[in-house]
Amino acid sequence: MKIRNVPGGVPLYLYIENLEPGALEQAENCARLPFVFHHIAIMPDAHEGYAMPIGGVMACRDHVVPYAVGVDIGCGMLAVRTSLKAHEVQGDLENVVNEGFRRIPVGFDWHKKPQSADLFSIWDDGKNKKRRHGAETLPVVTEHLDEVRKQLGTLGGGNHFIEIQVDQEGHVWMMLHSGSRNIGLKVANHYHKRAQEYVKSRNIGVGKDYSYLPVSHEDGRLYLDEMDFCVRFAFENRDRMRAVMLDIIREVLQKDFQVLEDVRTAHNYASWEEHYGERVLVHRKGAVRARKGELVTIPGSMGTASYIARGKGAPESFESCSHGAGRSMGRRQALKAISKEEFEHQMGHVVLGCPKIKDAIQEAPAAYKDIDEVMRQQADLVEIVHRLTPLAVLKG
Repeated sequence: MKIRNVPGGVPLYLYIENLEPGALEQAENCARLPFVFHHIAIMPDAHEGYAMPIGGVMACRDHVVPYAVGVDIGCGMLAVRTSLKAHEVQGDLENVVNEGFRRIPVGFDWHKKPQSADLFSIWDDGKNKKRRHGAETLPVVTEHLDEVRKQLGTLGGGNHFIEIQVDQEGHVWMMLHSGSRNIGLKVANHYHKRAQEYVKSRNIGVGKDYSYLPVSHEDGRLYLDEMDFCVRFAFENRDRMRAVMLDIIREVLQKDFQVLEDVRTAHNYASWEEHYGERVLVHRKGAVRARKGELVTIPGSMGTASYIARGKGAPESFESCSHGAGRSMGRRQALKAISKEEFEHQMGHVVLGCPKIKDAIQEAPAAYKDIDEVMRQQADLVEIVHRLTPLAVLKG
């Protein structure tokens, strides 16, 4: 870890050896915000995003920066270790992927009917979507409730995926990456706009992406409530798909099996925590909480390894680690630089299911950093428990 001092701001603690200039500028802009606490930690998968780099961790005193949380609020990972061995699934992987596409909406598709969940209890009172006390704290969610109900249990697109993998002991894993779907984006953009209005009304000189809200302000409180809903929605979203995929594997293989381990993590959220003796609001954007002994999932990219690791609780990282390999190319750049033939070579024998090949190429292994190098750079943050290699991937 290297420390970089920032004139007029808190220092940067860099767990990355070569941070791209755009991401470095964003990190320094964050470091100069007046309420930022102690330092900013930059993970080894960091790259440029909006406001804070993706792969950044920032602790704040009583303020929240919506774009430093991210637009896919609650996005995260779920990984399941099963008692199955690789040889038991090899001949059926294509059928598993195809059935996954049949049962789980991907891309812009939703369920045709609203899904039921305890998440929606504040609106339900024996009748579908009847407003009850408490819904007023979630105005954006309430406005879009019909689509929110239909998006529960859907994968989405971009870098979201479902993978069948095998660990070093031959056990089969199912790994899933998805978030809060469209509602996270709507909440993020709504409160970013409110934050822009807040700083403008007070003549606060801050770049528009860094607009912020005090948590004592009504909009600050509302944002935290709606953010919390999006995080819970994202966890439930992944759990729904987990259940579907495990049922599919059982049905296709015509074989029962045990779930030996579940690992659940999120990487776009803010939470109240104590660090260096103060209670602060920790923003993790493309970063994962890695407390001492806590299991985390760190995916590579399609065609490369992923890792299950155990957190070391490093205080200098605000007890955090990377959320994956991190992009080395933008999506448009990847489409220009990687041919279909090169992509197929990179994927090797991994069974791929994706509606459009160009969507898959955008997520090609060459578009991401070397996951093994990322793990090396964060050896102080986590220890490796399992190394997983892909067998099949279902890509939105």
